[in-house]
Amino acid sequence: MKILIMSDTHKDTVTMEEVIQVHQDEVQAIIHCGDSELDASYFEGKSIFIVGGNCDYDSSFPEEELITLDNEKILVVHGHRHQVKSTILPLSYRAQEVGATVVCFGHSHMLGAELQNGILFVNPGSLHKPRGRKEKSYAIVEKKENLWQVLFFSSEHKLIENVNLKTS
Repeated sequence: MKILIMSDTHKDTVTMEEVIQVHQDEVQAIIHCGDSELDASYFEGKSIFIVGGNCDYDSSFPEEELITLDNEKILVVHGHRHQVKSTILPLSYRAQEVGATVVCFGHSHMLGAELQNGILFVNPGSLHKPRGRKEKSYAIVEKKENLWQVLFFSSEHKLIENVNLKTS
């Protein structure tokens, strides 16, 4: 399984489209964790799973998506309704409720990946206004046997962080 995750693009369609163009042929799914600030119609006909964020005013965006790829259940949310700026505990509870093995979220604009109770949590950071570092970022997640590899890239497609997490 290999997925592209982005979030918090805040109307920057040029960067978002470039990231998609670079990686679309190598991933099984493209995920946007909200705050695109675009109309949902922009994504019609595109193979992108997208949710609404606190800066998205088009009510036709779903609040969450649950995707199944290669026997992995992926929960996609923005995170503003789960207090992700202070804790991922509410998000962890939601993941357990729906049986998710991967959770993709944004909102904080801070990239990160961690494995908790067998669930992989990934925040790709922001492709518009990062916090905690200077690079605008997105993530590629791949599962290889019992290892999750999370690669964080800058908007210039340069590797900025590589996180490997072993599943039990």
